[in-house]
Amino acid sequence: MRIFNSRVVLLLFAVSIGLCSCKNETKTTNTDVAKTDQEGLKDYYKEYFPMGVAVSPRALKDSSQAALITTQFKSMTPENVMKMGPLHPEQNRYNWGPADEIIAFAEANDMIVRGHNLIWHQQYPDWFFKDADGNQITKDTLYTRMKKHITDVVSRYKGKIYAWDVVNEAVSDDSTKVYREESPFYKIAGEDYLAKAFEYAHEADPDVKLYYNDYNAVRPEKRERIYTLVKKLVDAGVPIDGVGIQGHWSIFEPTEDELKKAIAQYSSLDLDVQVTELDISLYKWEKESRKKRADEQDDFIPELEQKQIDQYDMVFNVFRENKGTLTGVTFWNISDQYTWLDTYPVPGRKNYPLLFDENLKPKKAFYKVTDINE
Repeated sequence: MRIFNSRVVLLLFAVSIGLCSCKNETKTTNTDVAKTDQEGLKDYYKEYFPMGVAVSPRALKDSSQAALITTQFKSMTPENVMKMGPLHPEQNRYNWGPADEIIAFAEANDMIVRGHNLIWHQQYPDWFFKDADGNQITKDTLYTRMKKHITDVVSRYKGKIYAWDVVNEAVSDDSTKVYREESPFYKIAGEDYLAKAFEYAHEADPDVKLYYNDYNAVRPEKRERIYTLVKKLVDAGVPIDGVGIQGHWSIFEPTEDELKKAIAQYSSLDLDVQVTELDISLYKWEKESRKKRADEQDDFIPELEQKQIDQYDMVFNVFRENKGTLTGVTFWNISDQYTWLDTYPVPGRKNYPLLFDENLKPKKAFYKVTDINE
């Protein structure tokens, strides 16, 4: 009996150890899962600035993409659904549904939202600039319509959107001009439409942050013209809070010096600065559509990958150095699975400009920008 009892004791002891071991393994696994869930871009950069991403309602309905968004990002920007054309297609009709879906997703997941955008020379409805007879409207009518549109949109999302891109891309691509004179807003009202847009937005929500947003804003020549435009608004007392630098860059630009100078110059106006549309293309910047060349490489080869890693490393080093001045960074699209650069400006050419690959997995550049030595 003594031998039997001792064996029973030993058996029970072994079982108890096994049970304890299983509990420990379960606890460790749960901890690891929780840790993984928390270690997104938003967590690595929570002491620096909110990390954001441009999204569509369709992406939010995809469980894999939705999980990546909530794990990695703190802020969302509607990619298209808040632009005037999609949102306000007819004079007396708004298409609120898609924008509301993004707001609801953000609220459910404790995320913040940047509004994009209120006034732009593209993606506008034809009715906005025409009277009942199809003729161009007057300046007074334009301002009436601008005020109603801006007031309706900003008021609907008051308290749910922390910042708006009020005017988008008003600076000309012609180096001899400041303003984009072919814009229908400019044709009717001249440069004064910018100030009106900011004033209407501020009246609708005095607490929301208001931004001027533009591309090629780091290139020295265009940077000076954007600075001229924004400074004029500031000097006139227009309620503008910040400058959005569209980060549509590539492995070829910008240089570190150009990026530092741009952030410093815009912030010298006592304005916040955000990088609003970040992606790093494998190809040089082009704007005009063209056919794909026969000799054009569109594979993500190691040489291009390394150049992209180096460029991401450089820009994020500069971003971190500007902690406090730079108040947000937003990627333009979620992953290489889908990106607007796949078809722009070369139809059929694949691009790989983001930190997550076609399978939504982190790329080497992701690990580079999250290797932060404070």
